[in-house]
Amino acid sequence: MPSRPGSSTQGPARPQRVRVKRKALESYRRVVGDEAVAGIREAAAELRGARILELSSTATGGGVAELLTSLVPLQRDVGLDVEWDVIPGDADFFEFTKALHNGLQGMPIEITDQQRAEYLSHNTAYAATLTDTYDVVIVHDPQPAAVRELATAGKGHTRWIWRCHVDSSTPDPAAWEFLQPLVEQYDRAVFTLPQFVPAGLSIPVTLIEPAIDPLSSKNRELPGYLSRETAAELGIDISRPLMLQVSRFDPWKDPLGVVEVWRQARASFGGLQLALVGAMAGDDPEAWDIYRQLEAELAGEPDCHLLTNQMGVTAHEVNALQRVADVAIQKSIREGFGLVVSETLWKGTVIVAGRAGGIPSQLEDGVSGRLATEVDEFAAAVCELLEYPTRARELGAAGRRHVLGNFLITRLLADHLSLIADVL
Repeated sequence: MPSRPGSSTQGPARPQRVRVKRKALESYRRVVGDEAVAGIREAAAELRGARILELSSTATGGGVAELLTSLVPLQRDVGLDVEWDVIPGDADFFEFTKALHNGLQGMPIEITDQQRAEYLSHNTAYAATLTDTYDVVIVHDPQPAAVRELATAGKGHTRWIWRCHVDSSTPDPAAWEFLQPLVEQYDRAVFTLPQFVPAGLSIPVTLIEPAIDPLSSKNRELPGYLSRETAAELGIDISRPLMLQVSRFDPWKDPLGVVEVWRQARASFGGLQLALVGAMAGDDPEAWDIYRQLEAELAGEPDCHLLTNQMGVTAHEVNALQRVADVAIQKSIREGFGLVVSETLWKGTVIVAGRAGGIPSQLEDGVSGRLATEVDEFAAAVCELLEYPTRARELGAAGRRHVLGNFLITRLLADHLSLIADVL
């Protein structure tokens, strides 16, 4: 099993300034066309030189990190002065912020005085390092949410945006009571969908859906032979059908429910394999507990492959698996957006996904994939798609066209520029 990082007993660590690869907007012209590129350049011209700070809780392993890995260099390429920081934290901090993250999504939590002090200590330590002046600071999710209240630099000049990436439509009262006074300090809040905005929030709200980078290692085109070879190196028998879920090891993604779907579908398709692929993010200690539960549940199951980034399964391997899978699944119970749906459809692979969060925005049932709720419904849809592969390919192709028109990084970049211009 991958090793789990230990708890730190030292004080707050120094903040991490994230370095990213360069990206050029011009590279996307062949994918999205001249009009989209010209529109972005026109919008960016008004913001040239604006100083922007993106602040998140991890640089790897999660959806926010993936978005910023592309969005930060593209903002720079069109003339903005953008930095990306990661708030440092120890195991106690991230265990609490994971609970807070779950609480935003409705899971009951309790917040002790010690947890409150731990959270504020790390936010205070980071805020003290924030001596530069920025035009806009964009804070992602609850982990660094207190920084706005605690920061002294740029008071009166800097515009602050809180970006919530999860479904916070019905937050646990204790979680929202803790976070709301912090969020109310911001000039703007950004949510993915209108139903995600918690009741009673008084600051202005903007809605922005996330998107995928079609030229990233996870989504760029791969030759078929390379995808098959890569999957085979991971132990997949490419002569037999494969069902795939790519997600964090998180209770909201219901990986144990995925195992039940696989077992039901295997009763009809005896050679069906399952690959559960997840990234172990530094801000998600709960993932290790889920991983151990899956290891125990799948002991003695040679046709189930439990794969993580700790084993060297990186973006390239995920790309290959999404291309060779006969059917993908995303059994989300609650979901911020479920961008893995767009990632999968971009490869032309059909997916059966839960009716949660932003998934129905990306996938129309029976047109560009299948939606399901219960285990039996998921299993029936998987079996239908395995039995009729031509139909599966048609749905996957329709899904790719939908992603091309709605969920590529250039659209997100345009929305991001519009947001910055609006708050300045």
